[in-house]
Order: sequence, then structure tokens, then C-alpha cells
Amino acid sequence: MAPAPKPDRDAHRQARDAAIPGGEQIAPGVRVPAAVLRFSFARSSGPGGQNVNKVSTKAELRVSVDDLPLPARVRARLRRLAASRYVGGEVVADETGREHLTGGEVVLVCDEHRSQSRNKSECLDRLRELIVAAMAEPKIRRATRPTRGSTERRIAEKKSRGEIKRGRARGGES
Repeated sequence: MAPAPKPDRDAHRQARDAAIPGGEQIAPGVRVPAAVLRFSFARSSGPGGQNVNKVSTKAELRVSVDDLPLPARVRARLRRLAASRYVGGEVVADETGREHLTGGEVVLVCDEHRSQSRNKSECLDRLRELIVAAMAEPKIRRATRPTRGSTERRIAEKKSRGEIKRGRARGGES
């Protein structure tokens, strides 16, 4: 008898993400309504000749961290990773006394390209990179002890090195 086929998780995610009308895929598995991504444009200081003086090509993207459909731990890592690009947050203490950032938004500015659309997509790419980095669960470091053999080898090497240096002090025994 053949095993039952496993449900296609990607198809389920795509169907769920498609349920948000006008939503934008900003990271793998993260889709938000277009209203969450607030763009503003201004005159750029970058390349463009006289076009710089006439056209608003610099893109600024503002995203409220709390509006992103992310788990709380991922949001906390996102706030930490965004650092200088994170504004308006406040520090609150939980019941254990640990302090956490809440609220606020990530502000990404791009004026590297001559066109508004390329700067807009560059802002989205930067946001995508931040979110993907925040979604990566950090590996927990577990303290380990050196093995007995490695400790003995280290001490033997130290003794050997000390013998070499003592031999130099006496002028060598050749």
C-alpha cells in the first residue's frame, strides 16, 4: 500500500498569503498589506545631473514593526538588527525585570539610483534582508569543557616550548 501524499506546505502558504488583497511579499512566508509599507519620496542628492533638481527620486520606507506578521522573538531581533534605522520605540520592562523595545518603526532610505522605482525596490530589498536575518534563529552556545587529551597536549607543548627557551638562555648545548 502506497503512503499517503504529504500536504504541500508551500501551496498552503501561497493560498494563505494570497488572501491578503493587494498584499506584498516582503520575505519568505511574510506577506503584508500594501498600507503597512509607507513610502515617501524627496529630491535626491545622488547621481542624475539636472534631473536631481527636478524629480523626487529618493525613496524612504517606513514600516511599523508591530504591523509585520512576525513572532515576538523575530520582531525583537528585527529591532536589534535595525539599530540605527529603528526610530520611535520605547523601552518597557516585563515581569522578570528585563527591558524590551516595543513599538517604533524601521526607516530605510535609498537614493543610490536615478529612478524612483529602482530606489523603491532597493528599500524593499533592504527590508527583506533585515527580516530574513531576523528570522534566522541564533544557535545557542552550550559551554563545553576541553577533553583530557587536549589539556595534556597543551601542557606538553607549553613544557616543550619552555625547554626550548631555557636552552636559548644558556647559550644552547651543542
